[in-house]
Amino acid sequence: MQDMVFFSPLASAVVTAVLITWMLKAKDRVPLDVPNERSLHVQPLPRSGGIAMMSGIFAGFAILQTPLVVVLSAGLLVVVSHIDDLHALPIPIRLGVQTAAAAGFAFGSFPFAGLPFLVSIIVGTLWVTNLYNFMDGSDGLAGGMTVLGFAFLGAGAWMSADDVLLIECAIVGAAAAAFLFFNFPPARLFMGDAGSVTIGFLAAALSLVGWRDGDWPLWFPAAVFAPFIADSTLTLLKRMVAREPFWKAHKKHYYQRLIRMGWSHRRTTLSEYALMLASGVAALWGLGRPPYLQLAVVLVLVSIHAALAIWVDAAWRYRSGVH
Repeated sequence: MQDMVFFSPLASAVVTAVLITWMLKAKDRVPLDVPNERSLHVQPLPRSGGIAMMSGIFAGFAILQTPLVVVLSAGLLVVVSHIDDLHALPIPIRLGVQTAAAAGFAFGSFPFAGLPFLVSIIVGTLWVTNLYNFMDGSDGLAGGMTVLGFAFLGAGAWMSADDVLLIECAIVGAAAAAFLFFNFPPARLFMGDAGSVTIGFLAAALSLVGWRDGDWPLWFPAAVFAPFIADSTLTLLKRMVAREPFWKAHKKHYYQRLIRMGWSHRRTTLSEYALMLASGVAALWGLGRPPYLQLAVVLVLVSIHAALAIWVDAAWRYRSGVH
């Protein structure tokens, strides 16, 4: 079994690719993503890619024997999110299940922590879980973020000699790479909430596990996933300030506005990849450096994302005729 763990990422990719290939040949048996007010696509496409991804990830986790607290919480999210993909569950039910999964992870992974700390872990996990779902709205975007994000987390684990966390990140990244082959613009299928919600949870969970085990400070995973965190957080805050129903689907994320201003899905996705690469490389460079250099990395990344947000806002106002 010890030798088999190194094949777990390969198993994850193969299971994902095989299942997606079957799904594309059996489109009449899988749920379709019908365009709505949030959508940027114009024709229905299969949205069961997340089921294939998570099947691959669970196969890899089984070989590696990943702790049950992570697997069971992720499994709960897959099941309920897939039901939501099929029947559009009410927000209280979705949020309740997500809270239960986050709480199960928090109490299981930090058993001796105080209640205020655990509440902060639950809230943070919920936010990352949902922001990943918010950002899954353009061909190749969430899939590419998963490949790059977990690759950088894995590199951070490797630098800290945490082989188990390295392989766990590789398992998730391998499944995402197999999915991205079918999802890169023009996409042939989407991951759906069963994929985006659960991958978001795993991003939070593995980031917190690495922090708990001393592999990195909390700013490191935040920097790695900065493009997603910045877009979702700024968009949510702006909608709350404007007193809009922020819990409803919309097309006001920065990446969505780029596409609505005429950028293609491919151009938008590749531009986001470049930003993700820059964020990840900067985060890796800062890992293990003196505190003042780590702070410098954070400030530079905050400045870059703020400048880009201001630029998109200005371009959007100009296009809308608001000067």
